[in-house]
Amino acid sequence: MSEPTLSDYRSAAPPWKVLVVDDDAVLLDAVRRGFEQAGVDVTACEGFEEGRRALRSRHFDALITDVRLGAFNGLQLAVIARSNNPDIRVVVFSGFDDPVLRSEAEHAGASYVTKPVQVAQLMNLLGIRSALNSDR
Repeated sequence: MSEPTLSDYRSAAPPWKVLVVDDDAVLLDAVRRGFEQAGVDVTACEGFEEGRRALRSRHFDALITDVRLGAFNGLQLAVIARSNNPDIRVVVFSGFDDPVLRSEAEHAGASYVTKPVQVAQLMNLLGIRSALNSDR
C-alpha cells in the first residue's frame, strides 16, 4: 500500500481546526500550506504568546507546536490547550530526540516527533485522515 498524499485527506466533512505554533517561519508556512491543501482550517502562530492568545480565543481540535519557542516551551502550550479543551489532540516536535522531553510530552498527553516532520505524518498522528475518511 502506498503512502497517503495530501489529496487523500480532503473530505466534504467540516474541516478540522488546527493550531500550529513555531518560531521558524519557513517550517510554519510549510506546515500551514500542507494542512490548507488537505482542506484543514489551520491557524499559524509565530510564537508562544501568539499561540497562547489563539488558544484562549478560539476552539481547536488539535495543536501542533515546536518544543522550543524562544524563552518558552511548547509543552506549556499543551498544558494550556488541555486546560481549555481536554479532548484536544496535541503533537509536539523537536529537532532532537530527547528522552526527557518525550516523557514530558507523553505526560501532557501529547505525541512527540522529531524533525523533519511531514504534514501527512502529523495528520496520521492526529487521526485526521481516519476521521475525514470515515464516511467513505
